[in-house]
Amino acid sequence: MHVALTGATGFLGLRLLRRLLATQASLTVLTHAGSGDARHRITRFLELSGTEDALIASLPGRLRVVEIELEQPRLGLSGDDFQELADGIDAIWHSAGSINLEGDLAQLRRINVEGTRHVLELAAAGRRRPLIRHVSTSFVAGARREGVAYEDELDDTYGFENAYERSKYEAERLVRAWSREHGRPVVVVRPSILVTDLPAHPDLPAHPLQVIERILRDSMRTAGLDGDGAPGGHRPRMRLVGHPHGHLNLMPVEDAAEIMLRLASRPASAGVDTYHVVHGHDVPASAIVSLLARLTHLDLGLVAEKPGDASALEALMDFYPGFTAYLSHRRRFDDTRVRTLFGPPASAVRVDLDYLWSGLGPRRVTTA
Repeated sequence: MHVALTGATGFLGLRLLRRLLATQASLTVLTHAGSGDARHRITRFLELSGTEDALIASLPGRLRVVEIELEQPRLGLSGDDFQELADGIDAIWHSAGSINLEGDLAQLRRINVEGTRHVLELAAAGRRRPLIRHVSTSFVAGARREGVAYEDELDDTYGFENAYERSKYEAERLVRAWSREHGRPVVVVRPSILVTDLPAHPDLPAHPLQVIERILRDSMRTAGLDGDGAPGGHRPRMRLVGHPHGHLNLMPVEDAAEIMLRLASRPASAGVDTYHVVHGHDVPASAIVSLLARLTHLDLGLVAEKPGDASALEALMDFYPGFTAYLSHRRRFDDTRVRTLFGPPASAVRVDLDYLWSGLGPRRVTTA
């Protein structure tokens, strides 16, 4: 079986690739044209994550890199190159996409929706009828903040917290429609927020939670504050709106990749098989606020309602609603299917403040 993988140099894609290399003699990685040396980035990740030397040494003979334009018909390839690629694939892992919580909906649709459409066109064109394994997100559940989100559900009843969620919802709808139209099986995996305790490094993809840190730091700079809070070491107070009992599901990316590959080893049904790939225990919103306070040197606090006397710094956060809404979430993602297949827990790693700090704390700048 020959497998193709999009998003192979991304936060999740690198972990999927490492596990695929353990079972596949060769892989085709579909990378964004002009994005740099994908093979080097893959090699660097494997080095920094402690992969054995023998596997790294085998990469030149095992990895085929094809540069594509995900947003373009035929993935930006000529007709002949597109058909040759399609005919040589038995399975496609579609992991590429934008996770920009503050992104413009039109741009997110071009990447997450139209990109998915073009990957589906690749699968439809292949003479081997390759199986699609589509990486979605548990946050297609949208702006439902309480209750239970089930794997069979996919509707927009509750709206969405941001354009990213909507784009991933639309992409998954497209996948389901394609499966019905072509009578082809698809496996959809919906991870929650993916995290790691692998120390940050300039040669590694950014930790997904770094976007929140960046937003806070951008707000601080706009408000005239330096990286230590304010001149003289003062820690400005900043109130973030959230529920006192709010919680979020954070899943170690290494465990998520392992579960996804285990699910892929099972026979697919005739339709769409959807799985929540989530942690057995949520992280309190208060712990996430504590993490951000440690990262930014702000005096952060969680309040139930938007303060009427908002400071200039707090007012700036109104421009970044894409992530603050999650501090009010109290819902749970049902993962009965994964638990039935593999038994609890899906991850034995304890995700807490110390774990998160390991992956987001002081940046590692030494070479390995």
